[in-house]
Amino acid sequence: MTRTLVVTGANGFVGSHVVALAAQRGLSVWAVGREAQPTAAVAAHADRYFSADLAEGWPVDGDVDAVVHLAGLAAVGPSFAQPQRYIEINSRIMTNLGESVLASETRPRLIVVSSGAVYKPTPSGTVDEGSDTFASSPYVVAKLLVEQQCRYYAGRGLDVVAARPFNHIGPGQSRGFIVPDLTAAVRTATDDAPVRVGNLAARRDYTDVRDVASAYLTLATAPSHAHDLYNISTGTSQSGEDLLRVIGETLHRDDFRVEIDPARMRPNDPPRIAGDSSRLREEFGWAPTIAWEDSVREYIASAAA
Repeated sequence: MTRTLVVTGANGFVGSHVVALAAQRGLSVWAVGREAQPTAAVAAHADRYFSADLAEGWPVDGDVDAVVHLAGLAAVGPSFAQPQRYIEINSRIMTNLGESVLASETRPRLIVVSSGAVYKPTPSGTVDEGSDTFASSPYVVAKLLVEQQCRYYAGRGLDVVAARPFNHIGPGQSRGFIVPDLTAAVRTATDDAPVRVGNLAARRDYTDVRDVASAYLTLATAPSHAHDLYNISTGTSQSGEDLLRVIGETLHRDDFRVEIDPARMRPNDPPRIAGDSSRLREEFGWAPTIAWEDSVREYIASAAA
């Protein structure tokens, strides 16, 4: 039974939710972050905190039962400007984690977070773990490389599971993602300052961050697992237009103009992407519990607090 859980990238959007939920479920949480101190949200739930640059080494100095590994360079867009940095840092962190566990007497389960962005688009728009992958960005190249490292360390005897979450939303998310960015634009929209958007017709699979955190903990604490790779997704998709509608309704704004920004348009943007998470559902009984509309509304409430 898992008793002590390490969460890397603990101060981030997803990490803070994993830390809080793990503590609520009675686990002793050891948090790892680059920051000198944990955020208030993490400090309230973590029993220990390690401040470290994981690209330089693995700092945890004790026996643990599982690791949820979230740390690393994230986001697709910035990776194009720093491709080698994304590849080197994310890979180096995984090497430091894997080698440290190989050298330890205890062998915790490693839940290594990849991304649903690794998949090649399909005609149906829905992908499962057997679908083809496609190196569409340096970010994806780095994620696929880390997945290969997971397989290597599994071959060395470690208990490693890779998770591929699709888009996640909810309270605490920072700017740079569609719901926070659209919310900020609607809040400040005027006749002279329209809401500038990209392709709002594109449909994506959005899971609430708390359901994603629950999936990670399910994988970390299960007695065993039949697979080494799991999608985390709802299996449904919503358009940017759907998101913008709920944001406008929640903010009581129906007076803003929408203007297409060519710089935000992505060439060959797939019309629909959704993930099939049947493995996770059928093996462990996991299922999303929070509707995407509620995730959007709760994000807006958290951003106003």
